[in-house]
Amino acid sequence: MLITLLPQDAHQALLIGRLWVPDLGPVVCAVTPGDVFDLSQLAPTSSQLLELPEVAHQVRAYVRSGQAPRLASTPEALANSDETSRDASQTWFMAPCDLQAVKAAGVTFVASMLERVIEEQARGDASRAEAVRQAVVAVIGDNLRSVVPGSPESARLKEVLLAQGMWSQYLEVGIGPDAEIFTKAQPMSAVGPGARVGIHPGSQWNNPEPEIVLAANSRGEVVGASLGNDVNLRDFEGRSALLLGKAKDNNASCAIGPFIRLLDDHFSIDNVRQCDLSLKVQGPEGFVMQGSSALGQISRDPLDLVGQAMGKYHQYPDGMLLFLGTMFAPTQDRHGPGQGFTHVVGDVVSISTPQLGTLVNQVNTSDQAPAWTYGVGALMRDLAQRQRTN
Repeated sequence: MLITLLPQDAHQALLIGRLWVPDLGPVVCAVTPGDVFDLSQLAPTSSQLLELPEVAHQVRAYVRSGQAPRLASTPEALANSDETSRDASQTWFMAPCDLQAVKAAGVTFVASMLERVIEEQARGDASRAEAVRQAVVAVIGDNLRSVVPGSPESARLKEVLLAQGMWSQYLEVGIGPDAEIFTKAQPMSAVGPGARVGIHPGSQWNNPEPEIVLAANSRGEVVGASLGNDVNLRDFEGRSALLLGKAKDNNASCAIGPFIRLLDDHFSIDNVRQCDLSLKVQGPEGFVMQGSSALGQISRDPLDLVGQAMGKYHQYPDGMLLFLGTMFAPTQDRHGPGQGFTHVVGDVVSISTPQLGTLVNQVNTSDQAPAWTYGVGALMRDLAQRQRTN
């Protein structure tokens, strides 16, 4: 299932990953269609690797020089990344980040902005969503299509919607001057390709959120991009925006991967801006849902979101992974008319775009997904042991 997850132009893509190696722990690596190469002599962590000046040039030169030891076969490591059939004695791919903060931008597309307002109005009750959707879209749907966040036009629209009783905290961050930036997950807690993603067992209304994830170093320089699933509990957040932490940050609820593609001559931030994401959910009962999200329709430029997330007001000395938000908010009925979409255990979620590959994960509940036990302390112990051995 996971062997075909590489970008379409993988032969020229500069891909950075983390490979679990038995008896060693996570090893930072460069990934080619055939082989995985050890980069730990360049930098022991993903975070430190992305701090290198001209990192793409350094990684490419290091691999081409023959100095990078071969760690594994890429197809074999990808195949063994499937958590449902993994051989723990062999290598597999983890999330490509480690010490970086994992942040997310919300309400960055009109479609998802409307759905957040609908969740708020429905108070997290999926059975009310369709009626609320019709009412909300009728009043504000067309008004949002051409509004630039933070512009004089957005301020005037706010006054109109306030007068109509239709203003929302989600519209404030959607079209106001300040973006919504929140912590999605703790460093080291994101799961990678083939791993189970978790939904809180108390949630009855939830969905995947396919997103582009930017990799920035401590200087705020965007040096790469990946794919992410910002698993979302619509009922929890709909009941109260103060439950955002519980709706977003649960065991295994953050998936990133399969790799970080470094920006270089073949892949620039403009290529990122033009990415079209595809989503497919395949249920154990035969249910299939497909959708797409075009980053070109984002309401704030990706670099503006990075600037709002970090800078002179907020530093991340180990760098940052930033989810850019999604325009995909599924409404396809699954369990009955008007009930919309929600996950069931066993769903297989595939998120893909040609230049970044495909991120595949199977859904479980957060209490049944493997517990997060390998944190920063464990990584430091493994790195120290490796240094003593060498």
